[in-house]
Amino acid sequence: MSDALLLHRLHFAFTITYHYLFPQLTMGLALLIVILKMIAIRKNDPVYDDAARFWARIFGINFIMGVVTGIPMEFQFGTNWAQFSRMTGGVIGQPLAMEGVFSFFLESAFLGMFLYGEKRLSRWQHWTAAFLVFLGSWISGFFIIVTDAWMQHPVAYRVLTNGTYEITSFWKLLLNHWALLQYAHNMSGAVITGAFVMCSVGAFYLLEDKFSDYARVFLRVGVVGGVIACIFQIFPSGDLHGKYMAHHQPATTAAMEGLFNSETGAPMVLMGQPNVSRQQIDNPLVVNKVLSFLIYGTSMAEVKGLNNFPRDRWPTNIPLLFFAYHIMAGLGTYFVALMALAVVWLWRGKLFQAKWLLWPLMLSFPLPYVANIAGWMTAEVGRQPWLVYGLMHTTQGYSQYVSAGNTLFTLLGFMGLYAVLSILFVFLIYAELARGPQRTPAAGIHTGAPVSAA
Repeated sequence: MSDALLLHRLHFAFTITYHYLFPQLTMGLALLIVILKMIAIRKNDPVYDDAARFWARIFGINFIMGVVTGIPMEFQFGTNWAQFSRMTGGVIGQPLAMEGVFSFFLESAFLGMFLYGEKRLSRWQHWTAAFLVFLGSWISGFFIIVTDAWMQHPVAYRVLTNGTYEITSFWKLLLNHWALLQYAHNMSGAVITGAFVMCSVGAFYLLEDKFSDYARVFLRVGVVGGVIACIFQIFPSGDLHGKYMAHHQPATTAAMEGLFNSETGAPMVLMGQPNVSRQQIDNPLVVNKVLSFLIYGTSMAEVKGLNNFPRDRWPTNIPLLFFAYHIMAGLGTYFVALMALAVVWLWRGKLFQAKWLLWPLMLSFPLPYVANIAGWMTAEVGRQPWLVYGLMHTTQGYSQYVSAGNTLFTLLGFMGLYAVLSILFVFLIYAELARGPQRTPAAGIHTGAPVSAA
């Protein structure tokens, strides 16, 4: 791999990883805000209205950061990956263009209406604005997933005489089975992020004895929404996506599991270190026959190992792929356990006083970010050495006339700029958390601390 290609990949990996810190929260919060508004209407409870308004402010800050960090990625298709854009623009151009339309027009327009139009709108109209923000953000996410899914599992295309790719059916592109499964898995991951952040803030307020009525609302909605999303993340979305990947990218599946040789009744490796040179897992902790059962529904099925495939079709960084996948899967298991425990204590009416449980709920908020990024690393590293699986190698798609020095210079510049943005973001979020939910004049709600506590 040339230095320029490596730096192009690092540059895009950095910008897209940093960018995705923000959309995963906005997509998750969008659904939870709609739920808060619905409960507010059904119960005629202003606490839920105030809670929705508070999270809308957090949503707005994240949305702005997502827009600012998302625009440079679009330009990178032309600067760092010009050959890829030229070859595949006839396919990926349409979903990316539609994502921009839905993201900037539908989502942003109704976000402004939701944030600033409450006094002029009826309660149902205000709920509708929240729902359209949710709809815009989730449709926007869908078109991004469609684009990536085509790179993972290309469908509905033809090759033109000049070697470029053209779409043959837009509907078949949208209904790519890989896209539908990946979308379900990705969006449940976003809801998990939103639920954990909401629970974390609620737990923080209770431990600090501030805004206690709102904190209980945050925990109720966050815990119930979180446990549903965590279960859905594993089954059916994760299970179905894993089986589909095993069928269409068997070498990737073998590398994710650290399976070098084909086995009947293949075990699932819970922990270990892949040793590529010796083609084994060092210090393995395994559960016998589970991998065969998870993929094929029977513990006696044969799972193909990496040695069943040509070496040039192996993922190029097996250790990174193995660890990213196991971090994602391990954290997913932890999420289910923690949220299930919190739901039991909520049902028993003891959650709000259980400090031993509030502390892990508060401190776990960064972990869904880690799990989501690890999941995306699994998908993208697992696809290598392909840029478009089976059609275009990564070495064929980068901008060969952009030197390594230029790429390194811009990468360092982005790092510096994003460091400044990070400080600004933390300052803004801290200010909102310190200010807390604001009472409506007619609410008369005791929050456990004055509104001016900020």
